[in-house]
Amino acid sequence: MKRYAVAFNILMVLAMLLGACSTPTPEVIRETVEVVKTVEVTKEVVVTKEVFVTPESDPNALPRKETLYFNGQQWGPVVGWNPYSSSMNNAMALAAGDNARVTMFETPYLYNMLDGKQYPLLADGPWSWNADMTEITFKIKPAAKWSDGTPVTAEDVAYTWATHLKYNTPTGAGNKDYIEDIVALDDRTVVIKAKLAEDGKAVNPLAVGAFVSSNYVMQKAWTQKLEERSGYDATKLMADPAEDVVYSGPYHKYFADDTKVVLVRDDNYWGQDPSMWGKLPAPKYLAHVIFKDNAAGSVALAKGEVDVSQQFNSNVNLLWESYGLPISTYLPEPPYGIGASLPTAFYNLNSYGLDQVAVRKAIAIAVDYDTIIANAMTNQSATFQQVPRSLMNPTPGEQAMYDHEAVKDLQWAGNDIEGANNLLDEAGIVDTDGDGWREYNGKKLSYVATCPNGWSDWQAAIEVVAAAGKKIGIDITTNYPEWSVYQTVVTKSDAPLPEGYDIFMMWSAGAGPTMPWGRIRGLLSSEWIGQASNWSGNWGQYSNPRVDELIKAIPRETDPAKLKEMYTELVKIYLTDVPSFTLMYRPQSFHTVNETVWTNFPHQDDGSDPPIPPLDCTDGWSIACLYNITLVNP
Repeated sequence: MKRYAVAFNILMVLAMLLGACSTPTPEVIRETVEVVKTVEVTKEVVVTKEVFVTPESDPNALPRKETLYFNGQQWGPVVGWNPYSSSMNNAMALAAGDNARVTMFETPYLYNMLDGKQYPLLADGPWSWNADMTEITFKIKPAAKWSDGTPVTAEDVAYTWATHLKYNTPTGAGNKDYIEDIVALDDRTVVIKAKLAEDGKAVNPLAVGAFVSSNYVMQKAWTQKLEERSGYDATKLMADPAEDVVYSGPYHKYFADDTKVVLVRDDNYWGQDPSMWGKLPAPKYLAHVIFKDNAAGSVALAKGEVDVSQQFNSNVNLLWESYGLPISTYLPEPPYGIGASLPTAFYNLNSYGLDQVAVRKAIAIAVDYDTIIANAMTNQSATFQQVPRSLMNPTPGEQAMYDHEAVKDLQWAGNDIEGANNLLDEAGIVDTDGDGWREYNGKKLSYVATCPNGWSDWQAAIEVVAAAGKKIGIDITTNYPEWSVYQTVVTKSDAPLPEGYDIFMMWSAGAGPTMPWGRIRGLLSSEWIGQASNWSGNWGQYSNPRVDELIKAIPRETDPAKLKEMYTELVKIYLTDVPSFTLMYRPQSFHTVNETVWTNFPHQDDGSDPPIPPLDCTDGWSIACLYNITLVNP
């Protein structure tokens, strides 16, 4: 009985530590019979019951030894499977970008954030510029096939681009200023023609080179079918759930509802050809239970019901240090992951008083970032004393790209209540009626700070922001809408943000082939203002002509000294105007793994060549993880 009591006490401690709550338990089937063990606990005894369930009684049950379980990626039910849309809320299948998710849809190349290289996927061999750097050429692998068995062709690549342009999708809108056209020279040869400036050179070579590993290729025949049933209407085309979509990747839809999403392996996947992976990925199923919040997901991770966790797990090191669980992170010591992303608090510049730099900067310098990092992040972030704030992530390559000394007087580490109060007093923004709150032009400064519900690290950070406001006489309250609502509001940049979104959190770009330029563009470029569906950035709608000029010039500059000057100027502007402010340095992904069922996940210095990045076995070159992992007990 003592052994059971100890086990029970550990579970209780974990529950309290991680935030216990009722969580869905993934089913386990062995062959044709499932054995589900439920535990009833009293103060003195533990009773185990076995319940036998046949597959016929639960068609969505999954064999545990064939299933890789995830958390932290899917929040809320899937809307659809349409790769032309940015509103499908389908994290397991759809996430184009610098480290594109390639479980179901594929890009020509895969970006590897650890070595900065692009590796061929649909493409056959490396891509190349012509002599004038105005065109990129690459070929398609002869083995590459669609899920219906037809070949992937250069014409598919060209028609995908034409469709993005024709219907002004986010991909089309985000790249049309840099790509003039994409054409098929023959069935296998693709040419990307760069948009040219007046001097005959490419407007943005960085963006053109990044395009090949950031954007999916779609089948021309299926796209034409989608167009026809949408009546060639852009809104209808991007709203189509695309349940019949043709794909080229190793997985496709098996099951999706409001409790979980499951992808099943396509055993006819072309990538088992020797020209690519030479075999199928190890898991037959990729499954994601939709947990209500991080706490529920953390408990499931500790119980072995989650194999790969892309969510914030509070005090993650205690899982192995104190409880001896077979759980690990990519790095064995703090910050436990590769710091590359900058979760940022954006200001709604249309909110009363937030058009004043004094108000924006006062709030930003008053925030206690050490508390955020120690408590909200449980030290899974570098501090702003260790890595002073700028527009760069903490990686050595990016930190070398601006003059630290030149911006030193503009940087702040936080919790500067005296400085914030002085700044507001000097601007004449004071409390005139004695109620404890400052007014601007006679109106009380009162704001709502918000982020998605259930994102516990973000919520904890937002609470620290609200606490800072109260210390300097600015009333900041908090609100946490569901992600399905939040993302719709924040990404609608063709209209002012509504009340309740005065200060709000969103991410910034992590590691990628265009960084740090791409991140700065996302944080500050005015090109995103006015887009009906804006997933790219600058959600507070900041506009500065000099910033736009620098963002336009950097991709064409090849002189390292001049690049450093331009990046330094951008950092100066950002720290002076404070249109937003970074709250923490976040790992590119919270790649935490439980090796109860599967093992051989990527870790630092694990000997993989090329190195496999800690991006949850789904993004960019990280997909190679699925071909390396093995069962602990086959």
